[in-house]
Amino acid sequence: MATTSQPGELDRDHRGEADGPREAEAPRNDKLQLLSGSDRTVLTLMVAVPGVLVIGLVWIPALISVLLSFTKWNGIGPVSDIQWIGLQNYTDLVTLYLPFVPAVTNNLLWLAVFFLIATPLGIFMATLLDREVRGTRLYQSALYLPVVLSLALIGFIWQLIYSRDQGLLNAMLGLDGSNRIDWLGNADINIYAVLVAASWRHVGYIMLLYLAGLKGIDPALREAAAMDGAGEVRTFFSVVLPAMRPINVVVLVITVIEGLRAFDIVYVINKGTNGLELLSTLVVSNVIGEASRVGFGSAIATILLIISLVFIVIYMISIYREDAPE
Repeated sequence: MATTSQPGELDRDHRGEADGPREAEAPRNDKLQLLSGSDRTVLTLMVAVPGVLVIGLVWIPALISVLLSFTKWNGIGPVSDIQWIGLQNYTDLVTLYLPFVPAVTNNLLWLAVFFLIATPLGIFMATLLDREVRGTRLYQSALYLPVVLSLALIGFIWQLIYSRDQGLLNAMLGLDGSNRIDWLGNADINIYAVLVAASWRHVGYIMLLYLAGLKGIDPALREAAAMDGAGEVRTFFSVVLPAMRPINVVVLVITVIEGLRAFDIVYVINKGTNGLELLSTLVVSNVIGEASRVGFGSAIATILLIISLVFIVIYMISIYREDAPE
C-alpha cells in the first residue's frame, strides 16, 4: 500500500530540505568573520609604514631631483636663490661637459660585459650545479660568497690584487721593476680591470637566481624532451629557457640596474676619475663635490632615473601579464 504523508510531515520535510543548504553554508560563512580592531591596526601599519618610507625616502626625493634638474642652484644658499633655467643643464651636459661622453661609454660597456659575459657565465654555473655534481654545496658557497660583500669592500680587495708594487696579479705574472702594470692607474685598462672585479660578484648573484629557478622546473619537461631525442643543449634552449621566462625577466632587470647603479667600486678606487667615470659618480661629484652644482647633478640623476624606469616598466608589465587571468 502506498503511504500518504500527513501535511505536518510534508512541512517538516520541506523545512528540512530548506534548512539543509543553510546548515551546509554555515561553516563557509564562519570563515568570513570581520577582523578585530587590533588586526586592523597591525594590517594598517604593515601597509602604511613601508608606504610612507618609500614615498618619503624614494619618490619625493626623486621628484625633487627632477624639478631641480631644470634649475641652477649651489645647494648652499636659501631656496629663494634657485633660478629656473629650463633645459640649459641638459644642453650643457651634452655639449660642454667633457666627462659625460666617457661616463656614458663606460656605463654602456658595463652593461655589455654584464649581459654578454657575466650573466651567461652565471647561468652556465647554475646549469652545472643543478646537475648535483660532487661538492655542489661547496661550489655554491664559493660562488655566492662575493654576493654578500658590498662593492666597496670588493673594491678594496681587488686593489690589493691589482696593486702595481705589491699586487698579487703582477706577482703571479712574474712582472717586476719597470715591467709592472698599473692596472688601476692606467686609464686605458682600468675600466676592464674593475669590470672583472664587479663581474666576480655579479656571476654569483645570477647563479643563485637561476639555480633557484632551475630547481622549480618540472622534471617531466626534460624527460619528454629526452624521449623526443633532444640533447642537453637543445633541451635547455627549447624547453628549460622558455619555461623560466619570469626568471629571465628578473635577471634582465637586475642586470640593467646593477650596471646603471655601479658606483661603490669605482669610487673607492679613484672617485670615478681617470678612466673610471660613470654617470653615478658624476652625480656625486656635481652635487656634493667641490663643484656644488645641484641642478646640473640632478640632470644627470634624472637621465639615470629615466633609463632605469624603462626596464622597471618592462618588468612590471611582464609580471602583470603573468598574473592576469586568461
